[in-house]
Amino acid sequence: MRHFLTLADFSKEELLEMIDLAIKIKKQTKERNFVPYLEKQTLGMIFEKSSTRTRVSFEVGIYQLGGVGLFLSSNDLQLGRGEPLKDTARVISSMVDMVMIRTYKQSDLEEFAKYSKVPVINGLTDSYHPVQLMTDYLTMIEFGKAQNPIAAYVGDGNNMAHSWLYLAAIMGFELRVATPKGYECDAAVVARALELAKKSGAKLIFGNDPKEAVRGCDVVTTDTWVSMGQEDEKEKRIKEFSGFMVDSDLMALAKSDAIFLHCLPAYRGYEVSEEVLEQHAEVVFTEAENRLHAQKGIMVWLDSKRGE
Repeated sequence: MRHFLTLADFSKEELLEMIDLAIKIKKQTKERNFVPYLEKQTLGMIFEKSSTRTRVSFEVGIYQLGGVGLFLSSNDLQLGRGEPLKDTARVISSMVDMVMIRTYKQSDLEEFAKYSKVPVINGLTDSYHPVQLMTDYLTMIEFGKAQNPIAAYVGDGNNMAHSWLYLAAIMGFELRVATPKGYECDAAVVARALELAKKSGAKLIFGNDPKEAVRGCDVVTTDTWVSMGQEDEKEKRIKEFSGFMVDSDLMALAKSDAIFLHCLPAYRGYEVSEEVLEQHAEVVFTEAENRLHAQKGIMVWLDSKRGE
């Protein structure tokens, strides 16, 4: 049995197997051919953080695969009343076939997985957002940007930046990360990514200048400057992230056919300008839809590894 907790848990070949499944299932979905790969299976969906794309994509995804999704917020569970996480994991995993968790601490996700009898998927933690990066890579493939790309991540050294580091390090492409001083990626994550990059030949570059990061690249991406739980830092962050908005001037430094990616929700006028988002709307909203298909690929792949 395998869990999907971080991209670093998988080889390049395994991630590409999931992507290939996603491409296949997306094609079938577009043809209205809903193959019941997970017939009568139940996906428990635990949400400590609110969500639009994660809830809709997983709930619709498991339904289209022939199963059913069970939405569980913190208010629905005894976790909110102090039940040990390991006990909740033992109980829920004895009744469902797979669990997706969207929570704050990566350590809580890992503890749940340790005691779970079924595969556990990271729907987002403060440290990583691996399902989103599978989505982004699928989108890069569809728009012809997956062959030896140069990618630039501009903004906060957060869970998205960490996951981009792992994706680049495993797939073997160049990633330039530009963050404001004091908002760099976690040192342990960087060390792990650099270790993975030695094997793949990936080039990981870190700095504090968005222009240097974006110049001549194929893919530009960013994320919100104020994540859930950081609302009290909003004004401080807006000031310290000055100059890090992906606007038309910054995009002009990338290749003329470069694409822009954003995991959404996008806060126009902060991390991205209205003009850039609308110019790249086809890519960004294909990316949003691809959450549905990438996650179906992940779920079907995990199900195929039971008993191995």
